[in-house]
Amino acid sequence: MVHDRRLPTPLLWNVRIVDRPPREQATVEIEDGRIVTIGDARGDPPAGALDCGGRTLLPGLIDAHIHLSSDVSRSPGFGPPEPLHGEEPRRRELGYFVLAKTARVLLAAGITTVRDVGCYDEEAIVLRQAVELGVVEGPRILSCARIISATSPGGGIFGTMYHEADGPWEMRRAVREQLRRGADYVKLMATGARSVERENPEPAQLTREEIEAVVDEAHRLGVRVAAHAEGLEGTRFAVEAGVDTVEHGLSLHREPRLLELMAERGIVLVPTLSTFHDLAERFTDDFPSVLVEQAKRQLDEAYRTLAAARDAGVVLAMGHDSGPPGANAIELVRMAEGGLGAAAAIEAATRGSARALGLEDEIGAVERGKAADLLIVDGDPLADVRILNDPARIWRVLKNGDRCAISSTWSALASESCGSAQASSCGASRPARRSR
Repeated sequence: MVHDRRLPTPLLWNVRIVDRPPREQATVEIEDGRIVTIGDARGDPPAGALDCGGRTLLPGLIDAHIHLSSDVSRSPGFGPPEPLHGEEPRRRELGYFVLAKTARVLLAAGITTVRDVGCYDEEAIVLRQAVELGVVEGPRILSCARIISATSPGGGIFGTMYHEADGPWEMRRAVREQLRRGADYVKLMATGARSVERENPEPAQLTREEIEAVVDEAHRLGVRVAAHAEGLEGTRFAVEAGVDTVEHGLSLHREPRLLELMAERGIVLVPTLSTFHDLAERFTDDFPSVLVEQAKRQLDEAYRTLAAARDAGVVLAMGHDSGPPGANAIELVRMAEGGLGAAAAIEAATRGSARALGLEDEIGAVERGKAADLLIVDGDPLADVRILNDPARIWRVLKNGDRCAISSTWSALASESCGSAQASSCGASRPARRSR
């Protein structure tokens, strides 16, 4: 029997809403998991209300680019310690406990929805089922199943994260196979990956015809398409083919016409600044020097594209693409400090990310009729956006109007998951992996 530990919250009293428009001393009434009224707090709170004492309320944060995986090589201190020679072999199933912990920590940090953009062995789909069935508390999860790639060196590194295909008709079949695996949307590799030594991320990896086949087949079947895009040629092919989101997109500043086209068509950019910081600064000893130097150049381009996309009116979304789980809002901070400012960065992590996922009618805003996925924090994130990445400032997290039982323990979870500077891995019996 599954015991539901969630706590219903019918009325939030005396909150400062940070959304469009901002509102002071407000009330938010919740019924059947949805926001039904937003009003003014006058007098004393009624019985049963959660008195928020003027704290800040904003939509639950949405991470539009995450790799849900039991591999924690980019999450130092999060999983089990490194295995020692001669110790008892670790079972593959240990990874599912890491996934469960990941789900709990994400939700406790105020991340109420995530879009998995590639994992090993469809682990994200398993975790999605566990959350939906109430086995473990966690965020809403969307998954692409496996990433559609051309036959490539990356396929030899990322293994079951990829589905390799060649030619337009194989691409169409690959789309159908991801849906069979349980995908909510489709992701393709328009270019090679910056983390693979034998791939050059500048030229297109898929041909224009292959990308068009993926987009046409996915849209025909009613699902969205995300494109990994680093170099300009593959990015151009993806944008012109009509993908729904561009992941990374660092080269877009070189061709302003593409940014204008994205703004016109509503194509969302997920700039993933943190992943470039990782390879250029954080994990420099783990990659060949040629990739580290390349990442330094890409980091500069990523920030230039962020500013250019902002100026062109492109919808932006938050995608951490890093670890450890729970530290996701550092991406929001980097977007703010990289030129967006706090208000626009928060909008990217809420409304913008909801657009990226195709869920803008369901989540991402404090509005009547929307799901009550909400985050309440101590302090004013418009004045200091780093509040959103501080576990001590997370006061309550609601998902579908239910107060998450784990939110009160977030500080302890965060200290456990983020406090160690020593790299660790799950240690299950598989080859070392690098996140895409």
